[in-house]
Amino acid sequence: MYRILVAEDDPSIAELLEMNFGVAGYECDVAAEGRQALTKIRERTYDLAVLDIMLPELDGFDLMPYMKQAGIPVIYVSAKNQEADRVKGLRLGAEDYLVKPFSVLELLVRMEKILERRHPRQEVLEVGDVRIFPEERRVLMKEKPVNLKPMEYALLLMLAKHPNIVFSREQLLREVWGDEFFGETRTVDNHIAVLRKKLVWAERIVTVHRVGYKLVVD
Repeated sequence: MYRILVAEDDPSIAELLEMNFGVAGYECDVAAEGRQALTKIRERTYDLAVLDIMLPELDGFDLMPYMKQAGIPVIYVSAKNQEADRVKGLRLGAEDYLVKPFSVLELLVRMEKILERRHPRQEVLEVGDVRIFPEERRVLMKEKPVNLKPMEYALLLMLAKHPNIVFSREQLLREVWGDEFFGETRTVDNHIAVLRKKLVWAERIVTVHRVGYKLVVD
């Protein structure tokens, strides 16, 4: 769960943002003035900060060096709508700048894009004690790397993405090796045997009589 800091001295806006961020699945802390926001980033880690500029004590511009030092991306929200203010905020290092009144939905979308860029989500497939990282073409079994040849990996990925689905040998040949492959279905059997051995999956990859194979996942 992402943790968001909201620094906003208008209680109604702060409450609105806190409520909507909670509904969107974010954990949210609110600071009513700049020094309180500074205290919070020294005590906790945040994934993003939504800062008003006209805050008591330390304003949003004053807080930016501390945010950058903590590695916290910032979106400014402010009634200051002059071009010079927007340019200043962006030049200081803000990711975005929204002028009040603004759409909370628009703010959420902009936050989402920043968070996705900062924390790209990697798909991980888990089957028992085996974890597959498709983007890295990496396989771990009990946190130890498993060395798979390209077609062994491709076959594993096909089965892992469609657990408990029965595939015929012909389907696996077509989907994994491609339409231009002219080998025999025995090729599938050989690669299944290798996967069973390397992953200790004698009971996990099941032979379906006269049909093909399926990966059994509880």
